[in-house]
Amino acid sequence: MLFRRRNRPSRIERMRVAVWPRHSWARSTRYFGKRVLRLTATPHAIAIGFAAGAFASCTPLVGFHFLTAFAIAYILRGNLIASAIGTSVGNPLTFPFIWASTYKIGQWVLIGRTPEAGPHEVHQQFQSGLFSKSLDALLPMVKPMFIGAVPVGLVVGVVFYVIVYKSVEVYQRRRKKSLSSKTDRLFPAPSTAMEEDSSA
Repeated sequence: MLFRRRNRPSRIERMRVAVWPRHSWARSTRYFGKRVLRLTATPHAIAIGFAAGAFASCTPLVGFHFLTAFAIAYILRGNLIASAIGTSVGNPLTFPFIWASTYKIGQWVLIGRTPEAGPHEVHQQFQSGLFSKSLDALLPMVKPMFIGAVPVGLVVGVVFYVIVYKSVEVYQRRRKKSLSSKTDRLFPAPSTAMEEDSSA
């Protein structure tokens, strides 16, 4: 097959690339940004889809962010591809801060005070609970994280909705203008063509 890699990547390498980019975070961010801008849908549909993915990435449903994003985007009539790309908001760099903020807000809602643990401490506690495969160890952390994920996810979703909507709107307007100018150059109006012939 054309452009297939000579050495097929191992399963461990594919898993590593899924959570950590092969090159740099800046390059991956530019790549996902271009993918979002080039989607064929209205700015609202793309923005609401991306916002759904961003909201889903704030939940503690690790491993189910894609399904959660698809469900939210489907209900809100957003673009499903944009929702999948929007889950990239949750990544190894942002998860410690997302989980810490959702946990602290959830604890504040439940018991009226926030814990003193920092982002990395909360991240390590949540990871150890996941790897222990014990609901007794995981439930005390997951419950406040689910509650805190709602306000955090709404704020993150609204911010990304505005950013993506404006970006897609500007990109589509410029692209439409560029395509129309190319069409005018390739297929000039009849009056313009007649004027050029008469002047010659």
